[in-house]
Amino acid sequence: MQAPVSESLLAAPAKINLHLAILGRREDGYHELSTLFYPVRDLADTLRIEPGHDEHMYMRCPENPDLESTSNLIYKAWKAFGAATGFQPGLFVTLNKRIPMGGGLGGGSSDGAAMLRWLNDNAGERALPLQALMDLAAGLGADMPFFLLDGPALATGIGERLTPTAVDLAGLFLLLACPPVHVDTPWAFKAWDAANDRPQASQSLTSRYMESKNPSSISPLVVSNDFEPVVFAEHPILRKIKEKLIRSGAVCAAMSGSGASLFGLFRNRGSAMSTARALQNDGIDTVVMDCR
Repeated sequence: MQAPVSESLLAAPAKINLHLAILGRREDGYHELSTLFYPVRDLADTLRIEPGHDEHMYMRCPENPDLESTSNLIYKAWKAFGAATGFQPGLFVTLNKRIPMGGGLGGGSSDGAAMLRWLNDNAGERALPLQALMDLAAGLGADMPFFLLDGPALATGIGERLTPTAVDLAGLFLLLACPPVHVDTPWAFKAWDAANDRPQASQSLTSRYMESKNPSSISPLVVSNDFEPVVFAEHPILRKIKEKLIRSGAVCAAMSGSGASLFGLFRNRGSAMSTARALQNDGIDTVVMDCR
């Protein structure tokens, strides 16, 4: 018999890639990356976990019932943790989606990581040490281990090798723009492969550099994304949004992940807010947060 679990409400925050470099395709078909993950806690999904009446996990997602399946990373995390530890309580999970899907913001991975963290916190003597939990997460999704950490991290390999990295953006304001465009990540990698015969340096539109106040493995901080040329060619509206961010006063701007979300960093909150309102008038969802 497993001990009963209590109801919990979990936050699963988004992330952006402050920079993303594709170093080339590996023999196993995956791509070697170097990317800097940065958490966006003001945009988060929530998971309400309630005790179940049997040994199964039931999930509902009011905003997107298509996510109520065994292919969801929440279910996969529950299943994998049970197989690894023997702790697999019966649960009802309600997922409330706020992070756009197909936006390059890591929502699915964050949801799965939130479930893994909750299971580990409630597993008692069967809990895994952090590295074992990270390894389990990496087997489910390359982005997932990052969400088990508490701050920015440099990711290499296929994104699974993480180094916590000091990035001080204090005094800046992040504007996140989430247009109603879905970019399929496998398509983006194939498009990059077709456009690049060999690894090359980033040639992203309006790439900028920023000094990080804290010493880190990345200094100065490069804000760029190697996916931009191929994704912008397929979705010109994304290039226009990035240009608008730069023209409106952002000190740097880039697409996150394989898109379609973009972000700009502003020194002035008023400029960030007025730009956000202008984007909202164009039907684009926005989030503005203080980089504390």
